[in-house]
Amino acid sequence: MAHLRLQGSKVLAVQLTGDAVRAKNGSMVAYDGRMNFKKLSGGGDGLRGMVTRRLTGEQMEVMEVRGEGTCWFADRATEISVVSLRGETLYVEASNLLCTDAGLRTGTTFTGLRGASQGQGLFTTTVEGSGQAALLSDGPAMALRVSSAYPLQVDPGAYVAHQGQLRQHFQSGVNFRTVMGEGGGEAFQIRFEGEGVVWVQPSERKTFGGDL
Repeated sequence: MAHLRLQGSKVLAVQLTGDAVRAKNGSMVAYDGRMNFKKLSGGGDGLRGMVTRRLTGEQMEVMEVRGEGTCWFADRATEISVVSLRGETLYVEASNLLCTDAGLRTGTTFTGLRGASQGQGLFTTTVEGSGQAALLSDGPAMALRVSSAYPLQVDPGAYVAHQGQLRQHFQSGVNFRTVMGEGGGEAFQIRFEGEGVVWVQPSERKTFGGDL
């Protein structure tokens, strides 16, 4: 199985021993050894996956990298985090997914109004199985623990990914800036309940919900 590790906070080093990873198209910055690069259509999930992604708006331009040696990936000096999966499902925005083990399965799932508030459609990307995945974030990502005793409210513009047994509730009419008397217009929050982890970034993407 490929081994993913950080080299600094903005470069991902992947050690390959005849196996493969899938990575964001164009994110390779260097490699040594013998490598083969192949562009995959529709996120690498075949015709069904390609059609699903086009219908849901979760577009992914992905390449498969296979060989022996080390390959380095980066994306516009964006911060990178490595997540280990052990038969679990990771939910992540397509734009925040840099690299996965080739053995992990990717797909899409319905996210309800949270997706609409971000202007990214009503679906998000899923990564399932056992292996590693690398996430992108605008600034160092924070992994925030959610428990039954401590639910978590998240600004949708700062959301990156989540995993675990979590339930999402979409809330409108309030956010962190409106609480402080700033901003205007309708605003949104995501409330996570259950047991799991949510990754957030210290920067907010533009949303349909106004100035978040």
